[in-house]
Amino acid sequence: MSITRADKPLAIYHEHPDWFKPLFTELEGRGIAYERLDAASHSYDPSEGADDVPYSLVFNRASPSAYLRGHAQTTFYTLHWLRHLERLGIPTVNGSAVYSLELSKSSQLDLLESLGLPYPRSRAINNPARAVAAARDARLRYPVLVKANIGGSGAGIVRYDSEDALADAVARGAVDLGIDGTALVQEAAPLRDGHITRVETLGGEYLYAINVFPAQGSFDLCPADACQRVDGVELVRGACAVDAPKTGLRVEGTTPSRAIIEQVERISREAHLDVGGIEFLVDDRDGKHYFYDVNALSNFVADAPNVIGFDPFVRLVDYLELRGARDEGRGTRDAELVAPKTHPATRIPRPAAAGARQ
Repeated sequence: MSITRADKPLAIYHEHPDWFKPLFTELEGRGIAYERLDAASHSYDPSEGADDVPYSLVFNRASPSAYLRGHAQTTFYTLHWLRHLERLGIPTVNGSAVYSLELSKSSQLDLLESLGLPYPRSRAINNPARAVAAARDARLRYPVLVKANIGGSGAGIVRYDSEDALADAVARGAVDLGIDGTALVQEAAPLRDGHITRVETLGGEYLYAINVFPAQGSFDLCPADACQRVDGVELVRGACAVDAPKTGLRVEGTTPSRAIIEQVERISREAHLDVGGIEFLVDDRDGKHYFYDVNALSNFVADAPNVIGFDPFVRLVDYLELRGARDEGRGTRDAELVAPKTHPATRIPRPAAAGARQ
């Protein structure tokens, strides 16, 4: 008796030890067979066929910040393996297209430009010696950020308050462009109300949004690491190690305007983002919103029911189940991927545009 793809387990490909515990808990609670694949120690056979791959679907959870944990070998290897799987026709969630986009902040700006959407004024450079001239040529207002093309969790981002400060750092050899030798020089806008907004999407549709209030001087906006709501309620950080340090990150649930949600959904679909977060800020100088990050490694907000009123991991596993059914050829409609029938209580009402800031 032959084994069909549907009989094979789901694969979760990841290297962070703690971020995905809630996902594993939800899968196990439903009795869904899955295997955890260590992205930091992996191999594949380029000559294998589709039937040789022992997984029904591969969910890519590799992180660009893996190099911070001594796992730099995962960054580009992951891209090669995803392309291999796609050549064989193996279904992938957050496949090579969006993963390659996540590895390039400069390419993300190209995507936004192609869609006619706003982003902070920026220049891409491949040599620290170009930083000052790039900022000057682009007429960037200080402070500026030098942002490594491949970052993650705020890594590789340094703020410079003046041209003299940036020039001094360049002269001292203190400007690091990151692991691919590319970086953005970008305006650092003053945040209206002191927060950025992260909008999570699933299957190209709005899932929820949160305002993230970063700790003073920090660029780590990982919502799974948030330690309290804005009203001071402590959050249970189930995705993180119990001994993880407090980050000082504060969050609150929010609903962006309908216009912004539609823009986020356009970005998500054009980027082939199956699940992930898209971040924007409102510049306090002009009151306008600017997108600046497409994050395919979606770490849902800590203690989500206490912040947004439902558990997004339930919706995520609904999506994985339905994707498996669709990609097996059972005729699942695309709309069902974002409006699952099994857990109707987790559906989110579509927000109205009236009275919301755009």
